[in-house]
Amino acid sequence: MADKQEILSRHPRSEDRLLAILHDLQEASPDNSLTRDDLALVADHLELPLSRVHDAVTFYSMFSLRPRGRHLIRVCDSPHCHLEGAWSVMQELKRQLGIGEGETTEDGLFTLELSSCLGVCGVAPVMMVDEEMVGNLTPDRLRQVIDRYREGQ
Repeated sequence: MADKQEILSRHPRSEDRLLAILHDLQEASPDNSLTRDDLALVADHLELPLSRVHDAVTFYSMFSLRPRGRHLIRVCDSPHCHLEGAWSVMQELKRQLGIGEGETTEDGLFTLELSSCLGVCGVAPVMMVDEEMVGNLTPDRLRQVIDRYREGQ
């Protein structure tokens, strides 16, 4: 895991690096989240008001101020995915993982969230696990994906 100061040193002191810095800090975090101290470090590094950094973190769903699991599962709930069964997918994931929306499994492996749109309507219903897009979801396919990530711990 990279040191926070080392992460900051890799980025020029330019406001257009804000999201990249936040992403790198969150990725290096053991609980996949940002702390208030992280935000203050970034604000100081970029010479921005803390409120500007906080606004960016709370605006973009890719960032979190709350600890998340090692793997982030986002279920698309766009109108198209919703019509194609996203609600059923979410219910099945809740059942398989034993958690609700916005919660993290006890082992810290998965956090489950809804997303307004993942942009791959052609394979609806769809979810994203970390950076992997998984479409044409069925209960069997969900089980296979979850098992694969559990085994890959």
